[in-house]
Formats: sequence, C-alpha cells, structure tokens
Amino acid sequence: IEEIEAVCRFAKEEGIPLFVLGNGSNLLVADDGMDGIVLQIYKNYSGIEVNGNELTVKAGTLLSSTSKAALNEELTGFEFAGGIPGTFGGAVVMNAGAYGGEMVQVLKEVKVLTKDGEIKTLKAEELELGYRTSNVLKNEYVVLEGVIALEKGNKEEIKAKMDEYALARKTKQPLEYPSAGSTFKRGKDFITAKLIDEAGLKGYQIGGAQVSEKHAGFIINKGDATATDILNLIEYVKKEIHKKFDKNIELEVQVIGEK
Repeated sequence: IEEIEAVCRFAKEEGIPLFVLGNGSNLLVADDGMDGIVLQIYKNYSGIEVNGNELTVKAGTLLSSTSKAALNEELTGFEFAGGIPGTFGGAVVMNAGAYGGEMVQVLKEVKVLTKDGEIKTLKAEELELGYRTSNVLKNEYVVLEGVIALEKGNKEEIKAKMDEYALARKTKQPLEYPSAGSTFKRGKDFITAKLIDEAGLKGYQIGGAQVSEKHAGFIINKGDATATDILNLIEYVKKEIHKKFDKNIELEVQVIGEK
C-alpha cells in the first residue's frame, strides 16, 4: 500500500497523468502509447483471506485464482468470474460479469485510496455499480481490496458449473486470437453481436483487425493489427450498425493513450 500511495502522491504533485492497470484485459492502448505513469497493481499486490463465507481479495489477484479459492472453500456465487482474464480490482472498476453473474451480486465492500491520499472503506452500494460501470474512475479511486460474500455450496456442483462456463467460453469466443475481450457493450434493447452478424460484418477486416467470424462481438488481431486498425474497424462497425438499424453501439473496451 505504501508503494501505491507513493506513486499516486508523486503523480498528483507533479501533475502527471496516472493510469491504474490490472491485467490489461478489456484495454486497447493506442499505437503511440500513453504519456504519463502506468501503475500496475498485479502480482506484487495479490492475496486472498478467507473468513467464513467471505473472501477478502487484494486488487491484484486474478479472478481465476479467486474463483479457485472459492471452489476450495466450497463457496458458490463466483463461478461466473472463473474465466474472466482480469484482476479483482479491474473487475470492481467495470463491474465485470459473465453468464448472468456480475460483481455487484457478490461484492460487499471495497477499500480504496482516494485522490486526496485517504484510505476509505466503501459499501458496494456507494460505488454506483451498473452494467460494466462504477464511479471508481469518475472519483479517481484506486481499488486496494474488496470483500465478496458467497454462500456454502457443493464442491462438485461448483466445479461442474465452472467447467461448463469454461467450455462455453472456449467454444463460443475467439480465444485462439489476441483481442481486448468483448469489444462492444450489450444494447438496452438489443444484442450487439447479433446486429453485427445480421449486418454481414463477421469476417470484415481493416489491416490486421477483423470482426471475429466465431463471435461478432469481438474484434481480433489476425497477427499484425495496429491499435489504429482496430479503432478504424470499431468506427466502421459503429457507423454500419447505425446506418442499418438506427442503433448506437457503445464500446466495452477502454481506450487509452494518444489516438
């Protein structure tokens, strides 16, 4: 915590932009990079404490490790997160979810470092958790750790559910190619990937960037894509969906750096 505090304090005092990074999933970095400090909260700040049905998880802990810990303790409710390739802190920031589960369903409280250098414990309700959003970025909080409350379950059933989700992810998502994960958010009254598919955009390519033929919600790197290729393809897809269906689609991926 002292090191994290020191970096944040230095960035503030010197007026240098600061970006807090977890495992980098759901992130697209511009080709020219970012002018500022990147603070990666990952393996050096990870760990899980078990207290009955609750897990206290440090921000740099991988979600896969957290779901395995829950499995070992025979706790159910976190199976949805087993295949999400991010850290716990990142999952809080974007209220990560999959297969009907979201962080908001299990998160009890979070310890954050405020922009004024104060460490506060906030109840989950204070984070304004919504679909792939929270007030963490808006308030310039740095997530340090959080508590998730789960329920006692059957170890074999928990494992079966985790295996089922892992198989679904493998068969339906283009994990064989690099990507920043699901590119677009789900619409309020439509499934974005379905519209992209119906627009005939599966397989459409700009440079090395392609709309996945396996799942239209993913833009993948076919081998030599630049961030510019991916951003150009994102804009093209957005325009086509608006033109054909009069729908505005939003990015789920966060873009940082000079575009």
